[in-house]
Amino acid sequence: MLTDAFSSHPVATLVIDAQDHIVSANPRAESLLNMARSALIGSPIDKVLRLDDPSIDPSLWRTDKQLSAYDVRLHAGRMAAVQMDILINPLSDQSGWRVIALHVHGQSQAIGFRRAPSGAMSAIGAAAMLAHEIKNPLSGIRGAAQLIQGEAALSQHHLTRLIVEEVDRIAALIDRMQGFTTEQPGQSISQNIYPLIDRAVDLGLAGFASGVTLARDYDPSLPEALVDADRLVQVMINLLKNAVEAIEGRKDGRIQVTTAFRHGFSVTRAGSRSPVTLPIEIQVMDNGPGVPDNIRDVLFNPFITTKRTGQGLGLALVDKLVRDMGGLIQYDRNEDKGEKMAWTVFRLLLPKGEKA
Repeated sequence: MLTDAFSSHPVATLVIDAQDHIVSANPRAESLLNMARSALIGSPIDKVLRLDDPSIDPSLWRTDKQLSAYDVRLHAGRMAAVQMDILINPLSDQSGWRVIALHVHGQSQAIGFRRAPSGAMSAIGAAAMLAHEIKNPLSGIRGAAQLIQGEAALSQHHLTRLIVEEVDRIAALIDRMQGFTTEQPGQSISQNIYPLIDRAVDLGLAGFASGVTLARDYDPSLPEALVDADRLVQVMINLLKNAVEAIEGRKDGRIQVTTAFRHGFSVTRAGSRSPVTLPIEIQVMDNGPGVPDNIRDVLFNPFITTKRTGQGLGLALVDKLVRDMGGLIQYDRNEDKGEKMAWTVFRLLLPKGEKA
């Protein structure tokens, strides 16, 4: 049964032993590499898959951890150099053995870890034109909130202070969006992510998520993460808004925000010689209907939306902000894992803080 499943697996897959030699290859791998199984078996993996990017560490194949390398240029078998994604996973029952999956058509497009999409130029063009018009009313709202604070009861001051803080954050966001198509890193520092997550959740519950059942399940032992505070708050707000819209009209609608520490997950990007570990996980989950199959592969591209009045910029911005922090965002649909209800999952994977 397992042999049949391996042979019929739709992704090119190799198994290598502790000495880095290929011990098994499925038909899809034979086809992709243009090599017969008999020629593959026993061959060193670094002779069959030859890296064409000097920035990638050649010890990539010898990792003993789960590793994902996206947009890697390499010579595969008898093929000319091509761009592909490589997913490596250790075999738990065979010490030193690994499974390698090869994706010629970027899997990174589906899970949001990729270079800035070309359509983002249109998004930032629109944002730049509107920035001035948006900032003017924001300035008026900020001034009005400050005037109200002087007359409001002390018990209401936290609401006016919240308005002022959010106006300032939105104005800063507009400034940053003018660099939407660049790959500039954010101002990430080691910090506790829980006040940032809670700020986003509290803002949601005070506004667009009012009346929604929203649970928090935090790992109390989670170390600090390397993040930009404003970016993370914006990412969380966007994901929570999506979740609220997904459960709209459902009497049993629920949202969960969870955190966890994931050992052994790392990624390699073009231009980065060493793998980067992303052990800090934040999940925003809802029990809505999920994303239609026909847009899952382009979910994080600009102008992709199922909403009648949506602009399709929210997840594109989320993807950009997460990449600025050196992180990764994934979409998943949990429908067949023994749960009583299906969950839509947006998973953030972030680097651990430098002092953590």
